[in-house]
Amino acid sequence: MKIAVLSGKGGTGKTMVSVNLAAAAQRAAYLDCDVEEPNGHLYFKPENPVEEPVSVKIPKIDHDACSGCRQCVDFCKFNALAYINKKVMVFDDVCHACGGCAIVCPERAISEWDKTIGKLLSGTSETVEVHSGFLKPGQASGVPIIKEVLAKAPGDGTLTLIDCPPGSACVVMESIKDADYCLMVAEPTLFGAHNLAMVHELVRLFEKPHGVVLNKCLEDSPNPSEVFCIEQGIPVLGEIPFDLELGAINSNGEILVRVQAHYAALFSELLLKVKEAAARETAPDSQR
Repeated sequence: MKIAVLSGKGGTGKTMVSVNLAAAAQRAAYLDCDVEEPNGHLYFKPENPVEEPVSVKIPKIDHDACSGCRQCVDFCKFNALAYINKKVMVFDDVCHACGGCAIVCPERAISEWDKTIGKLLSGTSETVEVHSGFLKPGQASGVPIIKEVLAKAPGDGTLTLIDCPPGSACVVMESIKDADYCLMVAEPTLFGAHNLAMVHELVRLFEKPHGVVLNKCLEDSPNPSEVFCIEQGIPVLGEIPFDLELGAINSNGEILVRVQAHYAALFSELLLKVKEAAARETAPDSQR
């Protein structure tokens, strides 16, 4: 089962939730797809990490062989190629590495070279497989790295937690497209409700079963995110209180369920509810 954890903005508690759910499971895989700001490995501190480079194919023009027909320029829908001063120029920052320009070139004047855009870091932390993607600063898109991270998901049905990038851009879409269930993390503020509405629209577009965990909750205080969930009929699977002890442990890069028994109980209960909701939502209609 693949559970994607997402939020409308950074700092909501998405990584804290996904890390602790993975740690609360007897066996799990944690995939950090927040490749611009990967921090899950700072909590898990995986043993004997293995590093792998991630590269994409970028076109290289043989100007002597090029006839200037511009078929490659006309083909590229991302404006990564331009014909300037009787030469084809490549703007690799906007190239999507589809390889189409090399295919349509009648002179076979286009080859490809490997451009490294980041890396993967894989290791284990107790019973959790940890796979993190890192995008090099200055690179335009982390989608190719996210694909490589998702490819590390075990194929034997092991519980997999996908730590998605914040927001609802294309990198988030890539992260949730193969997920069985989406768990949205929301803060108890008007801005939190707005951000929750944004990611809720995304998971609805992808027709993903989903639920919400409310973070940083205060007793006897209005919670606009909870109100939004009630209005939209979104199941609230758990509430995490605003707790200075929790914040201190989390800020020190420690995993809550491995430090305090009551947090272990809290996230174990949340994990059970998430798994039950995912199983119920993905079951055939006759079994619901």
